[in-house]
Amino acid sequence: MRLYDKMKNGVYIIAEMSANHGGTIENAYKIIEEAAKAGADCVKIQTYTADTLTIDCDHDIFRIKGGLWNGYTYYNLYKNAYTPWEWQPMLKEKCKEVGVDFLSTPFDRTAVDFLETMGVEFYKIASFELVDIPLIEYAASKGKPMIMSCGMADTEEIQEAVAACRRQKNEQIILLKCCSQYPARYEDMNVSVISDMKERFQVPIGLSDHSFGSLAPVVAVSLGAQVIEKHVCLEEHVESADAGFSMKMSEFKKMVEDVRNAVLIKGTVSYELTENEKSGLSIRRSLFAVREIKAGEAFTEENVRSIRPSNGLKPKYYSELLQKRAKRSYAYGEPITEEEIS
Repeated sequence: MRLYDKMKNGVYIIAEMSANHGGTIENAYKIIEEAAKAGADCVKIQTYTADTLTIDCDHDIFRIKGGLWNGYTYYNLYKNAYTPWEWQPMLKEKCKEVGVDFLSTPFDRTAVDFLETMGVEFYKIASFELVDIPLIEYAASKGKPMIMSCGMADTEEIQEAVAACRRQKNEQIILLKCCSQYPARYEDMNVSVISDMKERFQVPIGLSDHSFGSLAPVVAVSLGAQVIEKHVCLEEHVESADAGFSMKMSEFKKMVEDVRNAVLIKGTVSYELTENEKSGLSIRRSLFAVREIKAGEAFTEENVRSIRPSNGLKPKYYSELLQKRAKRSYAYGEPITEEEIS
């Protein structure tokens, strides 16, 4: 697992497969392979069944109204979207084969127990489960890093989730800012919260992004995000519950590049010159004789100017110099030396 190593000097990027395999393990394998080629650090799936998430009930309160999944019952949506548990050890092995980490979101204790048998190295808690404190405590009790999305949560609910981990003596906590809209609108994302979350909760912060494009992850990284999670899908259309807000692999590759470059651009707090900047010092302005000046002659606006390059006295001494007489003679184009103000 490269999670903490990546966060030390950059950003850890998670490609979320979710339901985008469309019900075939061949598509799931291909997503893992393509995500690795695109530069992901990790591929994430979800471990649930319709029965571990909800009940098969047609009452009105169990039916989704509006959005991508309008008209579905929760049960039918999850039944269509789930990743078969028998695939998951093979998907983990495929991740190992192509050199990316494997991560899953458990949605109940049985999923945690199942993932433990697979030897998973860390857990992800979905935004909708952030209020399931017993689930968080159980997953955290395994002593592994806990990545928790915070969509829809207020500060009290986030603090309760963090406290649940800490009650299990688990301090390996990462929170993800998230806007639980599918897709998320830019004006609703409020990624400025990332800076506040970092200070308020004293843990690493990232972004679980459901918006279109790579702009939100880039902005998030500039604000201190250390983890980026993005739903991905294959270039060819595969019918799935998540296809409507997922990023095509070519776009995901570009996003990875943009995020990595954003890390470089952000850099560190330093006023030291880069090597490339040092090479430009010679082009700075300095004080030169622009007429012949004899020893004892007064320096004036007519015989001294601030021009490029930087071989002469710094321009900050110009006013002081105009109150002095030359200690030696200067030819046209000769830099004024420091002895004149010493």
